[in-house]
Amino acid sequence: MTDPKPIHILLVEDNLHDIEIAQRAFSKSAAAVKLVVVRYGQDALDYLNHRGKFHPPDTSPRPALILLDLNLPRMNGFEVLKKIKQDEHLKSIPVIILTVSDRNEDIVPSYALGANTYIQKPVDFKNFIQIVKTIEGYWIGIASLPVHDET
Repeated sequence: MTDPKPIHILLVEDNLHDIEIAQRAFSKSAAAVKLVVVRYGQDALDYLNHRGKFHPPDTSPRPALILLDLNLPRMNGFEVLKKIKQDEHLKSIPVIILTVSDRNEDIVPSYALGANTYIQKPVDFKNFIQIVKTIEGYWIGIASLPVHDET
């Protein structure tokens, strides 16, 4: 029996502490998850479109899921989300906003731009593990994610 193919998740996060917590939490995941981290919005778009340092496509496989922080330098998460959801080749990838804000002024436009889920990022590791388990349980265990043809 072969090992299951890993599920690629793209984490777009600039905070090194939050990246480390996410990596630790996903390392405890029951599913075969390959977490790819980029720290800037433009890098996320380059990764998704196989541009620059993310070319050729086999070095940047299409993620099944994107975890997107809103508070990014240079290009914020709203701009990234808008570009993803306006792109015919990318818009079917589920995007989960994972950010510290619980403000309605961030939640409403996130959904209006096409976010699939909005989750307030917990500050402690134990709660972050629970969020990861919830994401894993629903998005990997229950939901049917689109399969993207890279050709």
